[in-house]
Amino acid sequence: MAPAGTIPDEVRVPKGRGRKMKLTQWALAALLTAGVASPALADGDAARGQTLFSRCSACHTVTEQNKMGPHLSGVFGRTAGTVAGYTYSKAMAAYGKAWDEATLDAFLTAPNKAVPGTKMAAGAIANPQDRADIIAYLKTLGAS
Repeated sequence: MAPAGTIPDEVRVPKGRGRKMKLTQWALAALLTAGVASPALADGDAARGQTLFSRCSACHTVTEQNKMGPHLSGVFGRTAGTVAGYTYSKAMAAYGKAWDEATLDAFLTAPNKAVPGTKMAAGAIANPQDRADIIAYLKTLGAS
């Protein structure tokens, strides 16, 4: 048995019916690297997010100009429903949460589920990586 805090030379394969697999230092390094690389995807790619933002640009700008939807310049940290000059739904005006990764992710996943009664009906983004990328882009626009 390997000492505590180390990885044994042989590790039982989960569904291997008793077979053992020898892990080399290279394989172990590859596994550890894969585990480190995966969370980076969740952080999002701002450059890709800027491209994907074209889905949103029919209704939103990244300047301080409102369109059919409020502008998204400085959206991070801003309390939802507070952009001057934009008329929000009662639901969004009452929402009262600050926009951050979690609130934006929930809202972009299912706007009417996150804020029942919101005016944003066509904004759902099903792909988690697309949402992460768009959110990463929005973060580059500054915070309130």
